[in-house]
Amino acid sequence: MIVDQRLCNESAEMQGHTMTSYALSIVVFSLSLLIIWGNLLVIISVVYFKQLHSPTNFLILSLAVSDLLVGALVLPFSAILSMSSCWYSGYLLCKMRGLFDILLCTSSILNLCCISIDRYYAVCHPLTYRNKINVRISLNMIVISWLLPLLLATAVTVRGIGMEDPSNRCKFFLATKESITGSIFAFYIPAIIILTIYLKILVVAKKQARLIQNTVKCGAAVGQTQKKADKTLAIVMGVFLICWTPFFLSIGFYRLRKVMIPDILVEIFKWIGWSNSMLNPLVYAFFYRWFRRAVKMIIQGKLFQGDFSNTNLL
Repeated sequence: MIVDQRLCNESAEMQGHTMTSYALSIVVFSLSLLIIWGNLLVIISVVYFKQLHSPTNFLILSLAVSDLLVGALVLPFSAILSMSSCWYSGYLLCKMRGLFDILLCTSSILNLCCISIDRYYAVCHPLTYRNKINVRISLNMIVISWLLPLLLATAVTVRGIGMEDPSNRCKFFLATKESITGSIFAFYIPAIIILTIYLKILVVAKKQARLIQNTVKCGAAVGQTQKKADKTLAIVMGVFLICWTPFFLSIGFYRLRKVMIPDILVEIFKWIGWSNSMLNPLVYAFFYRWFRRAVKMIIQGKLFQGDFSNTNLL
């Protein structure tokens, strides 16, 4: 009778685990598809249309590539590891997930930082913008946005070898000295730079709007444009900080052991951070008229009907 009861309990547990696995699979598949599809539209638009070959759009292209790879590599690996009950068969996959996770997420954040620097010179120093931010400078920033994360990901992954979790679970992070130091360079410094730059942009944009209102009789139109710019910048900062701040703060608290944070909560914070890769195309591309026009042409299949690479999208 006791044996039967145990079998019933095990069967119920397995059934619950299976249902959870199915639900997780659907969520991961949907999120991955949205991330890949949104960022793929950005990549096709910037690569195909010659008018979009500019330093700013090259930075957006690099951001889209890193975000697309987050959806194509990191999320599927994480789903497989979450549903797998065999640690030893997933050890290599766990290390690969960790390497790609640090590399791609950090690259995405640094690309956001580079875009904010580009926007700073475009708004605050428009007369010298073309000299300070050209294609060569843009490509150098892209290289840095990928090289530094690669070095960081390699260092943290190599340091984590031999420091397996006694519970045989593939954790979303290891609270080592390297991982905490890495989070400073991967998030806190870029976040401070992004926040400072966008606040500076808002101040300068408001001054420019007041100057235009005093010299041109179009105060209502200027006010509307300024309101839209303020809203866009607020969304830029808000989405980035909301998505990534909880996870990186939880890492700091976990290391300091001041607050006991459950692993499941840290995992939820990590998934919220990954969702930033889905929102980036909306924030950085859907606000642009050229992107909406490019997406319309891509969806309509016009790219297969002839050469539209020189189309005026602006």
